[in-house]
Amino acid sequence: MLQLEGIYKSYYRQRVLEDVSFNVPSGQIIGLLGPNGAGKTTLIRIINQIIEPDKGYISLSGKRMTSEHLKNIGYLPEERGLYKTMTVENHALFLGQLRGLPKNDVQKQLDYWLEKFEIQGWRKKRIEELSKGMAQKVQFICTVLHDPDLLILDEPFSGFDPINVDLIRAELNAFRVAGKTIILSTHNMKSVEEICDRAVLIHKGKKIMEGAIHDIRSEHKEGLFSITFTGNMIAFATALWAGYEIISKEVHNDTTFTVYLKMRGENEFNDLLSTLLPAVKIISAQEVLPSMEDVFMKKINAGKEVEHA
Repeated sequence: MLQLEGIYKSYYRQRVLEDVSFNVPSGQIIGLLGPNGAGKTTLIRIINQIIEPDKGYISLSGKRMTSEHLKNIGYLPEERGLYKTMTVENHALFLGQLRGLPKNDVQKQLDYWLEKFEIQGWRKKRIEELSKGMAQKVQFICTVLHDPDLLILDEPFSGFDPINVDLIRAELNAFRVAGKTIILSTHNMKSVEEICDRAVLIHKGKKIMEGAIHDIRSEHKEGLFSITFTGNMIAFATALWAGYEIISKEVHNDTTFTVYLKMRGENEFNDLLSTLLPAVKIISAQEVLPSMEDVFMKKINAGKEVEHA
């Protein structure tokens, strides 16, 4: 769907992006991750042709991007920009027509989304009358009014309560099922794990990691397992030999526990189960993969160590 090749950008001789390249497959949600100042927003602005790269190019559906492609992109910037004195309806009409939609089509799309979000009563309200979360919802609607195939969302969950975060997340999943492509820039690592198919990590203007979410987490696993069982904790610990190290435990009641342990050496998961089965009754057992936040911090800290070496 989208291909970025060798993107460079500097401001006042300070390098902001350096040789950033990655592909965004069609019909997937891609998490664009990185700490503040990593270059994410600059990259998003380049994709939207708000600014130009110093070097490199972007292709959309196999063709070099031009301003004509912008009609097929929905962009939700991190800096929210709504005209406070306009009504919700007039704002939607203004932005929809900027994207090339006839007035009647904008009205139909607005009807659909207001009904879907159960906010029909907002149509004639001025933006300044809305709460921050309500205004966020209106801006999301304006972003998708023209039914774009590519959505670029910069911190889309900012300002939303948990209920509305779930609402927007459900819409993003529906867009993916419909075959749309989504670039999601966010600091909410949990959301990345829950809804993204792939992730690209940018740090200090460089891409330092890219891949499927499950593959990234699997590549950084550390042999940690969780075992929930009923029985005697002492019998559980006694059954283990030197090839296992208990990291922590949770006590649910007098006879039910969850233990987190690391496996060492050549031992395998089946070895662990066969060791424990005679001693306790296992309720659940699974490998614990690191969270994306853990991977994120590990990767960045590793880069700091290399810099100081």
